[in-house]
Amino acid sequence: MSAITGIFHLNGEPIKSDEASSLMESFNRFPSDYRQVWQREQIFLGCLGQWITPESIFERLPFYDYEKELVVTADAIIDNREELFERLQIINPSRKKMTDSELILHSYIKWGEAAPKYIIGDFAFMIWDIKKQTIFGARDLSGVRTLYFVTDESKSRFAFSTLIKPLFSLPYVKKQPNEQWLAEFLAIDSMVDCTDSSTTPYKNIQQVPPGHSIIVNTEKIKIMKYGSLLPDDFIKFTSDGEYEEAFKGIFQEAVNVRLRTFRNVGSQLSGGLDSGAVVSFASPILANQNKPLHTFSYIPKEGFVDWTPKWAVPNETPFIKATANYVGNIHDKLLNFPDRDSYTEIDEWLEMIEMPYKFFENTFWIRGIYEKAQENNIGVLLTGARGNFSISYGPGLDYYSLLLKKLNFIKLYNEIRLFSHNRNISKKRLLSMITHRALPKRKGSYGQNHSRLPQLINHSFAEKSQVFLKLKNNNVGKDFNSFETRRNHFEQPYYWNKSGVVGTKLSLRYGTLERDPTNDPRIIKFCLAIPVDQYIKHGIDRSLIRRVTKNRLPDEVRLSQNIRGMQSADWIERMLSVKEEILNEIHNVISDSMTKEYLNIDVLKLAVQKLKEKPLTELAVDSHVKVAIRGLIFHRFMKKEFI
Repeated sequence: MSAITGIFHLNGEPIKSDEASSLMESFNRFPSDYRQVWQREQIFLGCLGQWITPESIFERLPFYDYEKELVVTADAIIDNREELFERLQIINPSRKKMTDSELILHSYIKWGEAAPKYIIGDFAFMIWDIKKQTIFGARDLSGVRTLYFVTDESKSRFAFSTLIKPLFSLPYVKKQPNEQWLAEFLAIDSMVDCTDSSTTPYKNIQQVPPGHSIIVNTEKIKIMKYGSLLPDDFIKFTSDGEYEEAFKGIFQEAVNVRLRTFRNVGSQLSGGLDSGAVVSFASPILANQNKPLHTFSYIPKEGFVDWTPKWAVPNETPFIKATANYVGNIHDKLLNFPDRDSYTEIDEWLEMIEMPYKFFENTFWIRGIYEKAQENNIGVLLTGARGNFSISYGPGLDYYSLLLKKLNFIKLYNEIRLFSHNRNISKKRLLSMITHRALPKRKGSYGQNHSRLPQLINHSFAEKSQVFLKLKNNNVGKDFNSFETRRNHFEQPYYWNKSGVVGTKLSLRYGTLERDPTNDPRIIKFCLAIPVDQYIKHGIDRSLIRRVTKNRLPDEVRLSQNIRGMQSADWIERMLSVKEEILNEIHNVISDSMTKEYLNIDVLKLAVQKLKEKPLTELAVDSHVKVAIRGLIFHRFMKKEFI
């Protein structure tokens, strides 16, 4: 993969050499296999390259096609290479060494601005079309790779980059807070940062949203949506076996194309179905290549006091070991990172991802796994992070409420009987839960009464920014059932920005590329196109993935329904040694004049009180404490960037 950057002066003014070099110098802290630039008077393109795939070792970007008068710089790995070779009629001898960036260029030559519609993979690219005097670029459907850009006030100068910070080296780019982005970050209680996926925390820095392309020339700077993850049609087969075989074929392909690396292959592995399914499909393929699959699993540190409910499993070691032993060809690594915690990671993460974040409970082990992957020369690190909404979807209660609404009593009765037995829930209680879900719910706006967490945003700031009105207009906080939530998840690009930011910037720092087969557009479209009863069948939720992993995963993992893994259950326990530091910093946040403009101080004060008085088991799930840590992270970001 790569980090790409460039400048285009739309008024024809020559680019100063120090401006171009400052962009490239910002990449110096990352490992690389090459660094290269291409420049003419009003256009500059640059690239830092990290070799991952066998073809990438032939790559030197930016690449200039003299004949077609096109220059491409790309941060890309293409997954439908064989399909594109056929569509583009590229002869066999040329295919093996053809780089992904060349394939992008061939696609642009054939399809022009429609090219991204035909490309499947993780990518962000920019093409300088000399004849048209136009820059054309695009970002993949899921936004796995980032692509930021900026213009000056007159829109006569345009610059782009994989990272935000390099753009501030340009003399016409000022660092100013984007208060609308900040307001949404504070008001949204989920992991979503902002509903406008073209914006960033910085007022002047924009980004190409997932599934969008950009055109830049003297007439316009235009962003267009080119595709969607939603299916075009529904799929209807005549038997369960046909669905299972079709799924296996698509999922195996999604896994296979993500194993393309001349280095070692790794995978994150929990004790659950998603990551287990990924390794069960990947390991046999690697065995045929005489390569092991290295798995990396996070477990709580020694001495962890288990406070979790009976259904939760904070230490998934038995299930991880069961999967590794059953699948075979796996070198498993159980990691507990005893000296790390979420608090001492904050500055590292703010510097790395260039914005505030909410997933602090997991930061210490996510970065730790990347470090271990780097030590083991892992080129590709597989994950199953998107599986909940794709391969392992299966909302039993919502499906049964749908049967009730449709008056399909016979099927509902049979399902309730089996589900009750499998889950050890009384039929009476189950029917009550289903009836409750089937009743119409009041659709409320996003606000304090509908938030799952205490409101971190200052009330005056919320009113000034009208943030809750905007969130309401974007259906954030609306009472969705699981079917609506799932569709919304794949329809709205703002759900995807966070994972793209984290994945891109971790891969650059550690030279290890995260790849998720459960996020392949082909598998997502298939999973959205098949009937919902493929996911809930015979009283078993997540039925499809359980059926297709028969003889691939051990039954104690494959058929487990009554327990669920709980990663980072020890997050608060790890922070006990720095508790006083945390309290002191929250006090500083409370007394800071700038903070009072943005944050709800009463929430922070209550969190301080709870940290002082409550027992450990209650602090681990206390919403005020979690919100206070978010506020602390936000405060550090603001101080670091704007003070």
